[in-house]
Amino acid sequence: MSELEDVSLHIHDRISTLQRLLVLSAAELPQSKMKKLGQELFALETLLERFEKCVEQQMEQLKHLKEVELLFQKDVEDVRHMKDNVPAHIPRKKVPAHGIEPVLKKKEAEDVQVLQPQTVRKTTRSYVRELEVITRPEFDGIPQYMKGRVSYDQLNAAVESINTAVTAKYKILHQSLKTLNNHARKLQQRFKEQETKDTKGTGQYFVVEDDIREFTQMKVDKRFQGILNMLRHCQRLRELRGGGVTRYMLL
Repeated sequence: MSELEDVSLHIHDRISTLQRLLVLSAAELPQSKMKKLGQELFALETLLERFEKCVEQQMEQLKHLKEVELLFQKDVEDVRHMKDNVPAHIPRKKVPAHGIEPVLKKKEAEDVQVLQPQTVRKTTRSYVRELEVITRPEFDGIPQYMKGRVSYDQLNAAVESINTAVTAKYKILHQSLKTLNNHARKLQQRFKEQETKDTKGTGQYFVVEDDIREFTQMKVDKRFQGILNMLRHCQRLRELRGGGVTRYMLL
C-alpha cells in the first residue's frame, strides 16, 4: 500500500473521531475532552498538509512518466523509420531459401571461374581497397549546382558500381596468366600498360572509364562525369592523367 493511501486512511480515521467528539459536544464536556478535541483538530491539520505534499509528489511523478513515455514513443518511431528506410547501398546478408545455394547462370559461372579459379593462392595482394559510401551530411554538403538531379541513393549506387569495377579489375590483375582465358589475359595486359611509376607497386588502386564499361552496367556519360565531380568533392577520388588515359585514384 502506498504512502498516499496510508495518509488517506489515517485522515479518514481522524475525521471519524472528530465526528464522534462533535456529537458529544452537544452536551457539556469536561475540560479534558475539550483539550482532546483540540489535539485531534491539530493532528488532522498536520495530516492534511502531509496529504497535500504526497499529492504534489504523485503529480510530479506522473508528469515525469508522461515525459518518459513521449521520449520512448519517439524512439520507437525513429527505429521504425530506420527499419522501413534502410538505404539501398548498405549491404545485406543474403540467405539462400531453405539453405540451398542459388544456381548461377552459365555466363556468371564462367566469370567466377575466370576471376576465382581453384588454383589461385590467397596472398596479402588479394586485398582490394574500396570507396566508402557517402554519408548523408557529406551529401548535404555538396553544392546544389554540382548535385543536379542526382539523389543520395543514386550517388551511393555509383560508389557500389565503382567498387565492383575495382574488385573485378584487381582480381584479374593479381591472378597468374595461365589461369586466365583469352579475354581476361587481354584485360590484364591492358591493366598493366595503364600502370605508371606513381601507381605501380605503391598500393594505390584506380579505374578508368573502360573498366566501368567492362564490369558494370553504369553508363559513362555526362551524368557519370558529374558523379565523379561529386566524389572528388567528397575526397573519395582524385584524377591522374597521362598517356592519354584518365585514372580515377581511390583515396
